[in-house]
Amino acid sequence: MDKRERVTAAFRGQEVDHVPVCMWQHVPPEYWGDDDKFAAVQAKFLQDTDVDFMKLSGDKYFGWPAPVLAKIEKAEDLYRVRPLGADHPFIRGQIERTKKVIRALGGECPALCLVFVPLSCIRLQIGYPMMMKLIREDPEAMKHACAVVAGDLKLLTEGLIREAGADGIFYSVQNGEVDRFTYEEYRDWVTPSDKEVLDFANTLSDMNAIHFCAWEEVPNRLKVWEDYSSPVVSWSRYFDIMDIGDAKARFGRTVWGGFDNRPGTLLYTADRESIEKETESLIAQGGKTGYILGSDCSIHNELPVERIRWVVEAARRI
Repeated sequence: MDKRERVTAAFRGQEVDHVPVCMWQHVPPEYWGDDDKFAAVQAKFLQDTDVDFMKLSGDKYFGWPAPVLAKIEKAEDLYRVRPLGADHPFIRGQIERTKKVIRALGGECPALCLVFVPLSCIRLQIGYPMMMKLIREDPEAMKHACAVVAGDLKLLTEGLIREAGADGIFYSVQNGEVDRFTYEEYRDWVTPSDKEVLDFANTLSDMNAIHFCAWEEVPNRLKVWEDYSSPVVSWSRYFDIMDIGDAKARFGRTVWGGFDNRPGTLLYTADRESIEKETESLIAQGGKTGYILGSDCSIHNELPVERIRWVVEAARRI
């Protein structure tokens, strides 16, 4: 199998010759202002690690640049959020940069583009405290804003896949921590806009992955995402479900993960032999059907990328 055949089979839950590996890092800020350099950094990461597919970074394009969010203080202002539109630099910039990244990768492997859920796009602009203040003050106002953002994210998703050439999206669902919303609140206030974007992405590609993000280091209320449709779930082994077999059974599809991404953990501190043994252990648990080897979330830039390559090379011997 080549990389594309291997990754496609894994996404479909079919047996592979060896378990594909994908980990990712953020691109350092000094490259955000130059799309060519940004693309070169992503291509070098592929060259240095030889991962089976790429999760492309969304760095620079995080917080939603709606003017009303710049100095928002009350929830009723959310009703003034309006669509950016397909030609807005926030959307066009991501599509044009992704074109350059895809070209730089040279067709060597599949690539998924990071897309945040609508509520996270707003939160990345205004911060968690303000997000929670506004949504509890007037949930309908936040639902309106999220619906507007969802419409723009659909334009972005279509451009990333159909125009820029990405194979699918890496859809980062967040805000599901057990101490943030009740099940009923999340499903009413957040789920509709989450699913609007994801369901649309699934009409464009069968290579989309959902990332059950746990970067706040608080377990997620996984039940809120159980009916979110995708062929692959990237989950947090160290905060949500430790056993790979349990994750496969819980989600009923291919799962992606295994290593702790936090500094100071095994991937950062252990010698090569220990990392290779952990790779063997994870693959023994996950098997060659319905499993992709990765990490809970982004690998910090302090990690020498040769350590990711150790994982890749060990996986290919199994």
